[in-house]
Amino acid sequence: METGFCLGSNMGGRLHLLRQAKTLILLEPQVKFIDQSAVYETEPVGVKPEYKSMKFLNAVLIVQSPYAAEEWLTKVKKIEKTLHRVRTGDRNAPRTIDIDILFTGDQIVDSDLLQVPHPRWSERRFVVQPLADVRPELVLPGTKSPVQKILAQMAGKDDVRLFSERW
Repeated sequence: METGFCLGSNMGGRLHLLRQAKTLILLEPQVKFIDQSAVYETEPVGVKPEYKSMKFLNAVLIVQSPYAAEEWLTKVKKIEKTLHRVRTGDRNAPRTIDIDILFTGDQIVDSDLLQVPHPRWSERRFVVQPLADVRPELVLPGTKSPVQKILAQMAGKDDVRLFSERW
């Protein structure tokens, strides 16, 4: 089953942390690399004023695996902890790494712990732009439009800038 992740970092060696997260995901048993987007530098969304200058690096990683979304959640939390992600009461606080499960095949999950597809993916250019790099024709479960159409309908603000083609 194909799974898409959005990886983000706005603390420390951001690009290095994205690479480490990708490596740890790919080290999981039975996981096969499929594709990855470029890395984009983005403005933080919904953060306190003191964090406004802490820009994110964001990218999308696509893998193939037998894991359901709930299994990935456990794995992702472990990887985030390994990379020193500290969770606080402020859900938009700076972080070494953030790994969101964008989609897992055609699964729809809506529980207290997990929502897949990610509930705000289509509102965030920092997710839609890299996802459009790798899956422009993808129509995520519960939506009607392909990723490239959603991107085309977004405001053309320059809040998402190409940072690196390779990572």
